[in-house]
Amino acid sequence: MKGRSFPEGCEISKEDLIYLKVKHYGFDGEVHVGELVVSRKMSNVVSDIFTDLFNIKYPIEKIRLIDEYDADDEASMKDNNTSAFCYRKIAGSEKLSMHAQGLAIDINPLYNPCVSYKDGKVSKVEPKEGEQYIERDPSDPRRIKRDDPCYRIFIDYGFTWGGDWKTKKDYQHFEYSK
Repeated sequence: MKGRSFPEGCEISKEDLIYLKVKHYGFDGEVHVGELVVSRKMSNVVSDIFTDLFNIKYPIEKIRLIDEYDADDEASMKDNNTSAFCYRKIAGSEKLSMHAQGLAIDINPLYNPCVSYKDGKVSKVEPKEGEQYIERDPSDPRRIKRDDPCYRIFIDYGFTWGGDWKTKKDYQHFEYSK
């Protein structure tokens, strides 16, 4: 992590973070073990969430540390990597992102892109390769929708969903709100 997701001058203490291994079902239907770094204060909750997702066989393509992508969020999203901690500030501000605090998780980001709007029209899609997945096809189990099992589990554990935001829709994004 050092020099990648945890850069020199990081304002977050390593003691505030915890490394987790979680089991999940991949898109191939097989069991995989993924890795996440999250805030210590929500680590038990995250373990419970991923246990619940595993128990219902919710499909998550991969869960790798963002360091495997040199902490490049766009590269991680393009590869449909589910991830959590990555130290960064909110674009255009000096405020730390929820990911920088270890308090946010992005699930299957390629199929659940972040969509920004300007004047009622799509102005940006992240990752850009996710543009074809903007529509929330209810028959596609990879796409998170309001009240689907993934949404419901995260909400029940005290997270909020970026798909409920008004100015943009970040369908991949869940952040801890307790």
